[in-house]
Amino acid sequence: MTDIVTETSAPAPTRPSVVDAARAGYPEWRAWRLETVAAPTGNLSLIETRWLQPGDETTVEDALAGHPETVVATELTRRSLETGEAERGIRLWDAKSPAIRAFETITAFPFDPDWVIEARFTPVAGDRTVPFEHLRDNGGTRELVVPGDITFTRDGVDYTLSAFDDDGTLLLVFGDSTNGAEGPGRTYASGRFLFVTRDGDSAVLDFNRAFVPPCGFSDQYNCPLPPRNNRFDLPVEAGEKVVVFRDGYAG
Repeated sequence: MTDIVTETSAPAPTRPSVVDAARAGYPEWRAWRLETVAAPTGNLSLIETRWLQPGDETTVEDALAGHPETVVATELTRRSLETGEAERGIRLWDAKSPAIRAFETITAFPFDPDWVIEARFTPVAGDRTVPFEHLRDNGGTRELVVPGDITFTRDGVDYTLSAFDDDGTLLLVFGDSTNGAEGPGRTYASGRFLFVTRDGDSAVLDFNRAFVPPCGFSDQYNCPLPPRNNRFDLPVEAGEKVVVFRDGYAG
């Protein structure tokens, strides 16, 4: 549920110039998304995420042993939910993965100017964190830095959303009533992501660029789930819906 105030003054409409810019850039964004998810290290290419035990000195070269030349390896780290200590991991990416070969498209809603929303960003003092449950953490939560509140009004309802700092960019993880629904309006069941454009205390949320998170392409990702205040009661019929594969491939 979102933070709701049922009686509020009417908000200023989104400026036509903001909507026009969003509309003009949408076809290029769609083409970019379809291309990048199938890139050699795109979402569809991830075939393994291996978390190493303390003291395990496996290198990326070790992890590549026995794999074809289409596979590359990278390192990553995270904090252990149990100990809080840093954990080292290795990921394997295959430019000719089964998912890439079976990938058909990402379905999407038609561009809707009503879902280009100008919002207010209110910074908070210090590094405020919000607990985000992650898809593969068995109910555990990870504290992510949320540098401020994003507020806007839609259909007479006030919303306060929490977007976390993703390497210097605000990333909104949100859910709505289309998630996992039946029919052509169904979107990815666990929620969707949206990068927020911010300029000082102003922000633009173009939900036409809401996208299926990485875990919708490979089960080797561990994506954050929408916190309570980022869940809409209404359907957000904008942005990407679901990933479509050929020949019965299920990921």
